[in-house]
Order: sequence, then C-alpha cells, then structure tokens
Amino acid sequence: MLLPLKPGELQRLIPAVASGPQFSFCSGGPQLVLQRLLVSTLGGVIPLLISQGGFGSRWSSVWLVIGLTMLLYFLWGPILQAGSRNSQLRKYPAAALFEGEIADLYTKEKLEGRQETTDTKGRLELVENRRTWLCLELADEEGYLGQLRFPLDKAHKALRKGMTIRCLVLSERSDFSRIARLSDGWVPQAKLWVGDYPYLLRPAFEEICLRRFR
Repeated sequence: MLLPLKPGELQRLIPAVASGPQFSFCSGGPQLVLQRLLVSTLGGVIPLLISQGGFGSRWSSVWLVIGLTMLLYFLWGPILQAGSRNSQLRKYPAAALFEGEIADLYTKEKLEGRQETTDTKGRLELVENRRTWLCLELADEEGYLGQLRFPLDKAHKALRKGMTIRCLVLSERSDFSRIARLSDGWVPQAKLWVGDYPYLLRPAFEEICLRRFR
C-alpha cells in the first residue's frame, strides 16, 4: 500500500538539520570521534596562535574566525554530514508512505575494508574486515517493492517473515512506477526500527502512520 504524502510532510519527517539520532550516527565510534577531536585541536590551535602573532589586525581577525570554526569541527562535522544525507531523500518530488510485509530476510557478508598486519614471524599479511548485514525483502499485495540492508544486531532476531513494515518510498515519478530510494523502516509487531541510517523523525512518522493506516 502506497499513500502519497501531503505537501510539507516529507520536510517534517526528514529534517534539513541533523536530529539527535542522526548526529549520533554521523559522529561514529570512539576512533572517529578521537580523529575529529585531533583535527579540531590542531586545526583550531594553530590559526589561533597565528591570530595572536601580530600579523595585522585585519588578518588576525580572519585567523581567529578560522581557529574558532576548526575548534568546533567535531560538532559541525557530523551536522554537515547528516544534512547532506538527509538532502539526498528530501530532493525527490514524490514521496509516499508504504505499508507491506517482510517477504524474505537473509544475511550477507560485506567487505568493509582491508588492513595490513604482520604475523608472529614478521611476515606481512592482508586482513579483510567483514561485517554481517541483514537484508529484508519488502512486498505488498502488488508484489516486490525493494530491499532494506543494514548491519546485523542482536535485536534483529525478533524479525520474522510476514511481519508488517512501514517506511517512506521516494521516486522521481508521481505514479511511483520507478522506486528510487527507501527510508529506514518501522516494524510495529517487533517495536523495532531497521535501516542503515535514521533518516526519519521517528515519533512524527509513527504518528502519521497511526492516522493514515487505519
């Protein structure tokens, strides 16, 4: 079932500025946070020192602004990244609510990088970093719609074939004859959100679904 969104609802469901979950997602793990803090510190302290070096009041002000901006990089970096991801879905002219079911689900190994290391004998080895992803096939009474893929988590053990799932469908065509993108999804029976990125403002999405899917 596809229910086209009303004017303004897409912008309400996917914000232009990062929400809390989106900021947390784009902040990344401890290693990425540490990298941003190092960039913020080095990129901020050096311009601030230059601004205090007496190179003329005009340029001192410029270096001061650059330094303060870089010191806040660990904050505006994730905000900028989330805004960019959100804009990828907000740009589509046609959006609709989808309610269907999980037609199939299976796991798949995904290569996420390679790392060089040495063994106990000092020989160079190439280690592949792989992660298990869960793939959900979505369908309704009209047939197959698309697929959601995301890293597998313990909470996903609650998911079963046949469970109802709701998400946003984005298209460049008003008749949705060609599906371009899917948002993250809500599985009411499992009380679980699924997806590789939290595009939707979840309370607002659940509220709209309660009103529209009766």
